Amino acid sequence: MPPLPNAELVQSSVQLYRYLLRCCKHLPEENIRQHYRHAIRQSFKVHADEDNPERIQQIIKRAIEDADWVMNK
Repeated sequence: MPPLPNAELVQSSVQLYRYLLRCCKHLPEENIRQHYRHAIRQSFKVHADEDNPERIQQIIKRAIEDADWVMNK
C-alpha cells in the first residue's frame, strides 16, 4: 500500500499526529488499529516536552518512515 498522500507536507507534531491516525484507519483489523492508535498516543506523550526543532524534524521523519513500513507490512 502506498503512503497516504501529503506525507511530505507534515511539518508539525499536530500534523504528524493527524497523519498517523489517518494511517491507522487503513489497517485491516480493529485490534491492530487500536494497538497502533495507542502506540501513537503514548509516543506523543513521551515526546511532548521536546523543544529542539532539529530533533522534532528527526522524530517526524522517522515516524513517517515507520508508518509507511507498517502500512506495507
